[in-house]
Amino acid sequence: MASTQLTRSISSTGNRKTATFSAWVKKCDPTKDTQVLINFGGSYSIYLHQAGLRWNDGSGNYWYTNALQRDTNGFYHIVIAIDTTQATASDRVKGYINGVQETSLLNSSYPSQNADLNMNVASTTNYIGNDNSGTGYFDGIMSHVHWIDGTAYNASAFGSTDSTTGEWKINTSPSVTYGTNGFFILKDGNSVTDQSGNGNNFTVGAGTLTKTEDNPSNVFATLNAIDNYYASATYSNGNLSITTDTSKYAPSYSTLGVSSGKYYAECKMTAGSSARIGIISRLPQDTGATSSPGNDAYSVGYYSVSGDYYKGSNATSYGNSYTNGDIIGIAMDLDNNRLFFSKNGTWQNSGDPTSSTGAITIPTSYSGFYHFAVSDQHDGENAGFTWNFGNGYFGTTAVSSAGTNASGLGIFEYDVPSGYTALCTKGLNL
Repeated sequence: MASTQLTRSISSTGNRKTATFSAWVKKCDPTKDTQVLINFGGSYSIYLHQAGLRWNDGSGNYWYTNALQRDTNGFYHIVIAIDTTQATASDRVKGYINGVQETSLLNSSYPSQNADLNMNVASTTNYIGNDNSGTGYFDGIMSHVHWIDGTAYNASAFGSTDSTTGEWKINTSPSVTYGTNGFFILKDGNSVTDQSGNGNNFTVGAGTLTKTEDNPSNVFATLNAIDNYYASATYSNGNLSITTDTSKYAPSYSTLGVSSGKYYAECKMTAGSSARIGIISRLPQDTGATSSPGNDAYSVGYYSVSGDYYKGSNATSYGNSYTNGDIIGIAMDLDNNRLFFSKNGTWQNSGDPTSSTGAITIPTSYSGFYHFAVSDQHDGENAGFTWNFGNGYFGTTAVSSAGTNASGLGIFEYDVPSGYTALCTKGLNL
């Protein structure tokens, strides 16, 4: 939603003293100052700042956490419960992150008892993912967005702790009373139709709202935008697209790393003339600014210009060259230490990911884990790539003809080899 906002015009005033906001969010840019989750009329906002979660009524009332939300891999469950009728000031604004109430605050100024706040007011606009300024775009994914008009709920109304894993898990159908201006959107996919029964539907006021398979119950890999010191890449489209830096060719790599199992991903080259697409175990912080896939003994890279694969800086004749618009499939088999590449659905070197035919041997792991990775291979070049780890899109363009996938996890352009799955949290547990 880096350039997307949702809007709804409020026709009648609801409860201005009591309300609840709940949403599951996955950040893409941890450095941006203001990323609005919900806003009323341009003044009342709940937003993520690089210094923490914040609530601000626009009338001198505010609540800021000390905790910093820097993770770009998993979802945060955020709940803000407002009830100005409470006698105790600190009970008038309560915030929860992943089921835990936030009591360590950077700063706060609670509203006076029974104060009417700048929310649920007729003839104002309700924004999701931005505010009226147009500068507060939320860069990331939002899912299961609830607004409750008239009741203050704590986090347990929308989630619960798994008794086995201790993980905070989503309640996909909470039993809540929504009130006049309450709504439930982005329940499944990118629908802005209100699921609360109120008919408080939103419209896409700016940008494009793209569906993703990535969700609170099954987190998919993206590229790791946090570890970007050497790569200095520019990330977009939910950290699935990158433009490389002209001065370095360090890799950008997947947020999820694996030590066993069989995984499939697709990468499309979109700009530039040279690339290495592959896997790495030794990450850029270990090797510096020239650690493209295949440059050391703990990585493999399929080179666009020659079609060779590189391992330990040694080139081996392998397959066809590739260029902008080509889709490279990667089948990584860590149970048997085998690696395969396809170009536009054709496995190179007559490879068969279900056997050893045409396989590249995966080097011994350096860190214990392997990641999918990509880099350009030429100083002075801004190369472009966009990944499909199973979300079903390259950038904002859906796959044209979804292939078969026996695991049922993820949507890919080409057939997923038998026994392989998407790199996602459910895929890790198959």
